Amino acid sequence: MKEQIDYSDFDKIDMRIGRVVRVEDFVEAIKPAYKVWVDLGPEIGVKQSSAQILKHQSKEDLLNKLVVCVVNFPPKQIGPFRSEVLIIGAHDGTEDPGNWIVIRPIKEVPLGGIIK
Repeated sequence: MKEQIDYSDFDKIDMRIGRVVRVEDFVEAIKPAYKVWVDLGPEIGVKQSSAQILKHQSKEDLLNKLVVCVVNFPPKQIGPFRSEVLIIGAHDGTEDPGNWIVIRPIKEVPLGGIIK
């Protein structure tokens, strides 16, 4: 377990609901990944993310699905691609560090909806 944080630390993280609107293979990435575009609603718009989630989700599995994203991390340059949000996932528990499963709401909620 990581060190404990105060609620005020957690409160700084801005997590929102978005819908995957485009997915491409990220062939330039060192580790297998997708380029993912997520519509986070009218306030934030469409943002892009590099996601190492290939083992459990196909591009077709992700397209048009709701996802949870951290939207207030600084952008990260990954090769030729600028990752602007972090898609939240859970590790599948295997020894492979790349086995992530995207966390998705079980019901439809508004795009840009806040997670707390």
